[in-house]
Amino acid sequence: MSDFKPPIENFFAREWRTRGWVAWALTPFACLFGAVAATRRALFELGWIKRVDVGVPVVIVGNVTVGGTGKTPTVIALVEALRAAGFQPGVVSRGYGAKVDQATSVTPTSLPDKVGDEPLLIARRTHAPVFVCPDRVAAAQALLKANPSVDVIVSDDGLQHYRLSRAFELVVFDDRLGGNNFLLPAGPLREPMSRRRDATLINSPYERTLPPWPNTFPLDLQSGDAWLLDDPTVRRPLAQFAGERVVAAAGIGSPERFFATLRAAGITPATRAFPDHYSYQDNPFAGIDADSILITEKDAVKFGAWRDARIWVVPVEAVLKPRLIALVVEKLRGRTPA
Repeated sequence: MSDFKPPIENFFAREWRTRGWVAWALTPFACLFGAVAATRRALFELGWIKRVDVGVPVVIVGNVTVGGTGKTPTVIALVEALRAAGFQPGVVSRGYGAKVDQATSVTPTSLPDKVGDEPLLIARRTHAPVFVCPDRVAAAQALLKANPSVDVIVSDDGLQHYRLSRAFELVVFDDRLGGNNFLLPAGPLREPMSRRRDATLINSPYERTLPPWPNTFPLDLQSGDAWLLDDPTVRRPLAQFAGERVVAAAGIGSPERFFATLRAAGITPATRAFPDHYSYQDNPFAGIDADSILITEKDAVKFGAWRDARIWVVPVEAVLKPRLIALVVEKLRGRTPA
């Protein structure tokens, strides 16, 4: 696999899986980080710093680890499930890399370098109102002012944005779970694994045995037919790419998960892993000899004006267990803001 991620990113991804000498050397800083984080959270829980109730229930979809875990497809699936249950959901997000200093509406025609790739993908897939802002309270308030019919807000990430009152917290893990179970920077944890939450999703295609935690569910990610970037009406089942010279590229938090999905479909791709949120301003495939190039939907929203007729987009759907959906709906209909 060709890996274009920064070396420091790959270094910590390796070190955070075990408790080697690097992790132990960084534990004093992890203790300091943990003390600051715990104090900050306690100030909100004790009421010394007030949370803001925006007037409708908020569902947080987040993680306690750094890196991609599958939050974006989970947000999309949850929005669709809430809509099917009779709610009118909206979405707020920080918008990683977004160039905004105030609450900004995201539409299907927004520019990814302005609003962020994940909020843009969510807006295109769900057609729900989406607002981005570093201050999620401001984003939620602006969303409700512009869309008064919205009766529930899903926050894409924001687990540690304690100022925003929430009715339900859903934490997503991938197969790494907590890695070495150390806090940053000695490990991948933003908060301890024991952090209180309402439900947990485990996104792991490799291990189906769930941890013995309350309200813990598997997250199933299913790939659909690939569609041609130049003409989304043209579609092909993934199995049809088997036997072709295929390059798979991904600028997401966990690119290997995408590559494993393609291999499971019988494809043997050459792979290119770009940094998460990679900007495709120029064609990185111009000198590549391949019949087809497969990318993720998150990458597709970032492509610039250039075109390459070999590029196909592989959509991913998150399948949520009915019991999890029922758990969220029950909490919302009898909510008590946290």
